[in-house]
Amino acid sequence: MDEDLRAVSADLDVGEGGLETILSAYRAGFFPMGLGDGGGAPIGWWAPALRGVLLPGRLRISRSLRRSLRRYAHSIDRDFAGVVDGCADPDREGAWISSRMRQVYLRLHAAGWARSIEVWDADGGLAGGLFGIDLGHLFIGESMFHRGTDASKVAVVRLAEMLTERCGEDWTVDVQWSTPHLESLGVSELSGLDYLVRLRQAEARDGSELFYR
Repeated sequence: MDEDLRAVSADLDVGEGGLETILSAYRAGFFPMGLGDGGGAPIGWWAPALRGVLLPGRLRISRSLRRSLRRYAHSIDRDFAGVVDGCADPDREGAWISSRMRQVYLRLHAAGWARSIEVWDADGGLAGGLFGIDLGHLFIGESMFHRGTDASKVAVVRLAEMLTERCGEDWTVDVQWSTPHLESLGVSELSGLDYLVRLRQAEARDGSELFYR
C-alpha cells in the first residue's frame, strides 16, 4: 500500500480554494486520506497502482442479497451526514474519517459533488449506506457501512441502478482498493493507467460543463 502514496500535505483546506484543489485531485486520479491517528493530519494523496472498480454487467447479486433488496428501502441524498457519520464511527476497525475530513465531505455535498445512498430498515432506521464523489460517468466511492445484514451491499446495488438509469451501460464505480467483500459483489482491478483512461473517457462523455461544474 505504501507504493500507492504519491504526495503528502500538512492538512486539508476546507475553504473554497481548498475544495477546488481537492476536486482537481480527484479529476487527476488522486484521493486524500490522512496518515495520522484516526485519519488525521498529515494528509496522504493516494493513487493505487491497482484500482478497484465496479463496471457495468459485473455486479453479482446472490440469492440472499436479492432477499435483502426486498427487505430494505433506500433513498438518495436524504441523510448524507448520517451516512458519513456511520462510516466515520471511531469504533469501526480502520476508522479514517477525521472531523476535518467530515467537514470536507459535507462541503462537497453542499456544492453538489458528493452524494449518498441510504438504506433503511422496516422501522425507519438507517441500516447502512455509502457515499462518494459524483463526477457523472465516474463515481468515486469513499466509504460504506452497515448496521443491518447486507445493508452496505444493498447500497452498492442501488448505486449501480442509479448510474445505469443516468448513463446506460457506460459508467465506472471507483472503490479505490479492492477487498474480498467487494470482490464478492463483482469488483475487479484495473491498472493505474487503465483507470486514468476511464477517467478521461468519463470527462469526455460528460463534457467540461458537468465534469468541472
